[in-house]
Amino acid sequence: MSVTTIDLDDDALAKALRFSGGATKKDVVNAALREYAERHERAARRARHFQAAQQWDYDGWQQLHDAEKRGEE
Repeated sequence: MSVTTIDLDDDALAKALRFSGGATKKDVVNAALREYAERHERAARRARHFQAAQQWDYDGWQQLHDAEKRGEE
């Protein structure tokens, strides 16, 4: 854990304290940092998934799936 002195937006901090139910400024700032990092990690995973999906052969898969449903293989 590191000790850092920063200037905070008092209005934003007050709103965050109300919404988060956090007991201290430290709790709210740490929760905000975790949420920020998690949001960007999720966005990166979505981007990787989207990139991989560009290579999928959906039409070929659909034809194979339909054939399997009809009992053909």
